[in-house]
Amino acid sequence: MAFVSLTRLRIRSIRFLPLFGFHAMRSLRQVRGADGFLVGALLQDRSWAFWTMTVWDGEESMRAYMISGDHKRAMPHLLEWCDEASIAHWTQEGREVPSWEEADRRMREQGRISKVRHPSGAHANLSYRAPRTTQGGVIQRIG
Repeated sequence: MAFVSLTRLRIRSIRFLPLFGFHAMRSLRQVRGADGFLVGALLQDRSWAFWTMTVWDGEESMRAYMISGDHKRAMPHLLEWCDEASIAHWTQEGREVPSWEEADRRMREQGRISKVRHPSGAHANLSYRAPRTTQGGVIQRIG
């Protein structure tokens, strides 16, 4: 069984985009070499919303990545930078990246919000617009 981790973050102001981009690139570099990481995908949605979906050999591997290195350093900033943040996790038989339509469905049905200091009206009940799925890319493992 593979473990899937899904995040959706919406940056609340353009002024936070450069630092968000900097930390996102460092976290991307970290995940590509992380133990247990299999494959992933990124989606740049509209209105400065960003989705990340990663597939792991198990939940333990994902958690080890999450609480270490560049990803750990980036996480505290999201409280201030984001007005919407949510996560969802599930297990699946295959090791492939699910479709963005499946990810959206899982987020709405199983997702939970993350704490942000300046929540939007859509934050609490995950009432965001359906994602624009044409601006995505694959994250490949290195090494």
